[in-house]
Amino acid sequence: MSTFNSLEEAREYFKGDTFATENGMVIEELRDDFCCCSMTLNGNHKNANGGIMGGVIFTLGDFAFAVLSNQIHRPTVAQQVSINFLGAPKGEKLFSKAVLKKTGRTSTVINVDITDENGRDVAQFIGSGFKL
Repeated sequence: MSTFNSLEEAREYFKGDTFATENGMVIEELRDDFCCCSMTLNGNHKNANGGIMGGVIFTLGDFAFAVLSNQIHRPTVAQQVSINFLGAPKGEKLFSKAVLKKTGRTSTVINVDITDENGRDVAQFIGSGFKL
């Protein structure tokens, strides 16, 4: 049921997501109902207070959502998303793990947990995708 034949094919396709990829986001793992993406943080990702910008965290969640939803059905676009910020990340790496909760004829629901390299919860992203 996957639309990508391999992890390499998915990585090649998502090179077109230049905002995510130029900010260092990569696809680590991809299955029929799961996706893991990561990014290494640097000074460009910080806000005025020295913390990681919320938009960086949101984009990593959105990237994992996009990869998994398009693994299920391509093309799929975001219909509604939300994020809850749970804690400030520590360390230099973030991970986003997307899990399929439901897929139907025209939509999908995907939960994405974003953690830092120490396993601390950073955010929870929930997305509904519309299958085109």
